[in-house]
Amino acid sequence: MKKIWISSIDGKKNKVQSIMTMLKTYGLGADGHFWEDNLDTFSWIKPRKEILDQSINMWVILASNKSLQNPSIRYGLTMLTLSIQAHRGLAFPILILQTAKETINPETLTTPLRDVTILEADNPSLGAKLVTKLHTPIQKQSADYYLDIYAIDRIGQWFEVGPISQTWKGVMFGVTNADISLHAVGPKGQLPEKSTLNYPMQGLEVEVGERKFTAWAVQNELQPDTSYYIKINGNPDAVLFSQFSPEDSTEAFIINLQ
Repeated sequence: MKKIWISSIDGKKNKVQSIMTMLKTYGLGADGHFWEDNLDTFSWIKPRKEILDQSINMWVILASNKSLQNPSIRYGLTMLTLSIQAHRGLAFPILILQTAKETINPETLTTPLRDVTILEADNPSLGAKLVTKLHTPIQKQSADYYLDIYAIDRIGQWFEVGPISQTWKGVMFGVTNADISLHAVGPKGQLPEKSTLNYPMQGLEVEVGERKFTAWAVQNELQPDTSYYIKINGNPDAVLFSQFSPEDSTEAFIINLQ
């Protein structure tokens, strides 16, 4: 049985129940949670383990346009999406079910959510559309980088970034509207207990258009099994990262988080 995880952003129990009942008539299993909006406790990370379970075939976000414009909800949902995509792949089915009349414009969403499918929750053919989506072969999509998120009480909020198949001759990571407090290099997939940094740099300023990023960097060589870890204080509007280069210009990736 195909199974869907439902995240209800607006907390409308009747709407969730009706959708779960509808899914059963199509032979689909469903489970889920009601969104908890508290950035101070990293509440957005709570359903990560359940969504990453291999029994879950699709993640459905039940939300209105108004709730998706709420800065704290946008940030938490974006961070969770980044972590899900890091482990399930960019092509893992993520859908937004629009719960109010006001249309959700994907162009107004953050970078990780901009390409998700948006459907009306009250669409009479919703069940059939979900079944079709679930049985459509996933086209593998790959990025040029690996990006994951850690959010742990008393340890803080960390980004992990590194190459997928290349070798990086150093790495730089920057944020807007937030602060970097620690950085480390270690094996991919786990926060390192200790780290040796080659030529660490702090307080670099990178301008992209009208935006100014504050960045840290190291010149450690990163292989696909090695990552750069950065602790962030605050909730950045965007992050920028790239291979470190002493040249004035180099290819950089920018992820809008809010």
